[in-house]
Amino acid sequence: MDKIIIQGGVPLKGEITISGAKNAALPLMAATLLTDAPLTLKNVPNLVDIRTLASLLEQHGTNIVRNISGQELILTTSSITSTTAPYELVRKMRASVLVLGALLARCGEAIVSLPGGCAIGTRPVDLHLKGLETMGAVIELENGYINARAPNGLQGAVIHFPYVSVGATENLLMAATLANGETTLTNAAKEPEVVDLAQCLKAMGANIEGIGTDRLVIQGVKSLQGATYSVLPDRIEAGTYMIAAAITGGDVLLKNCNSKQLETFIDALRKANVQVEEGDNSIRVACDLNLLKGVDVMTEPYPSFPTDLQAQLMALMTLASGASMITETIFENRFMHVPELCRMGANVTIHKSSALVRGTRQLIGAPVMATDLRASSSLVLAGLAAKGETTIHRVYHLDRGYEQLEQKLSNCGAIIRRAKEDEELAA
Repeated sequence: MDKIIIQGGVPLKGEITISGAKNAALPLMAATLLTDAPLTLKNVPNLVDIRTLASLLEQHGTNIVRNISGQELILTTSSITSTTAPYELVRKMRASVLVLGALLARCGEAIVSLPGGCAIGTRPVDLHLKGLETMGAVIELENGYINARAPNGLQGAVIHFPYVSVGATENLLMAATLANGETTLTNAAKEPEVVDLAQCLKAMGANIEGIGTDRLVIQGVKSLQGATYSVLPDRIEAGTYMIAAAITGGDVLLKNCNSKQLETFIDALRKANVQVEEGDNSIRVACDLNLLKGVDVMTEPYPSFPTDLQAQLMALMTLASGASMITETIFENRFMHVPELCRMGANVTIHKSSALVRGTRQLIGAPVMATDLRASSSLVLAGLAAKGETTIHRVYHLDRGYEQLEQKLSNCGAIIRRAKEDEELAA
């Protein structure tokens, strides 16, 4: 197991190129199960989660060809060799449940393990299952598996989500493309990653209206074709490095990113006196830490403030003058990074779903432990700003969502390295 060691206090200066979005690439990869023709995906990040889903798809019968850089995948699922998604693969990543809708639509059956992933809340799959049942599927939960059948094929239906769910929207959107008749999804998720999936499905021949709105109308077709599609840039990675620039008092240009997908986040940074310059395909961030001030935010579905940037903003607010109130409405367990930040000198008090952050002049390096993907990145950010050495344990969480993190940061001057947990003992 690896750890990351950071010597903090160095202002970041330079350029960082943003990778393709993990949360967009995963459903796009699952879409290969809907067609027997090749699906070519470009700008795919080289991450643990991508490799995990690739392994799952391969056991379903997908042939995957990677180019040398790994950023292009050619996925061909000429036939489905297995409709079972086993526990040993699905448990590693929640997004694995996205194969459910596609398998059921193409094969009329699927047996998928209940998913795992980060321990940031219950994140039930009940909306996925209720939606598929509305489309005519018969579903039973047995021994930790979802056993789904649609012997007469899925049927178009009107499905209203009682609350916004990105995963459920993606799963039912894929299922609806091959269903009989018209499916309407209301209160659907509008995240850029959902839009990316819908646009890729359209390129494959799907009939979808309302892309980018909370009402999607899908006319089922008999089959989908192959396509070539480029994964959108990762807005969460971009937001994380924007805070890296700000929290170190640095000046960084981010390339290959879309500021329009981060408008609410950028607005919060500007209110905190962070300088943000938006380009056509770039964002420049600089900050004078003496002017940094606290801001209040509440996480909500897109286009509001993203839950996946809550922990990172909290790290920044630990150094802001005054107080900040950060309210989490998406996941009930997403303050697990708070005790670790407090080990570094942060002043954070949690009350129910809100965290009150009182700014301090200096964070102090300390050994800390990552608990989930975005919490991991908040600890890296705090380590970059802290005085002295910070060691972050259990960084396998980071490898699920950040490509070449140490290299990108060190290219901008950060003193950061990866080591084995037993390296110092061995020495």
